[in-house]
Amino acid sequence: MSIRFLDHPADVYVEVTAETLREAFSLCGKALYRVMTDIGRVKPLEKVDVEVNGFDLHSLLYNWLEELLYLFDAKGFLGSEVTVEEIAKVDDGFRLKAAVLGEKYDPKRHTSMRAVKAATYHLMEIREGPGLCVIRFVLDI
Repeated sequence: MSIRFLDHPADVYVEVTAETLREAFSLCGKALYRVMTDIGRVKPLEKVDVEVNGFDLHSLLYNWLEELLYLFDAKGFLGSEVTVEEIAKVDDGFRLKAAVLGEKYDPKRHTSMRAVKAATYHLMEIREGPGLCVIRFVLDI
């Protein structure tokens, strides 16, 4: 499992590689937080359950990242441990359920690295194969 930051002229281009789709989506959440702060300094003091839906896997990824951004922007919550517990096919698309461990943002302890404005569909890719899932996406900073 890996997170790589690829070259992009203006934004943050992320590539995650994992064995399963669930693990890859977990890494996508972790990558988002790594862009924002040093997650090694974020203590797993609080658990937030997250559930999002999408009409396809691309919209599911977009909605997942946007929900994590909402938790930070509206509630000041930073995650350090991200576990996608379920990605399920439902009647109108897909549903994701996850648990995010972290704490409220404290500017005295948490390094502010980059402000992420939004997730985007630009250059978004989701490739699944036997024992391998690769996801690429761009974060607007």
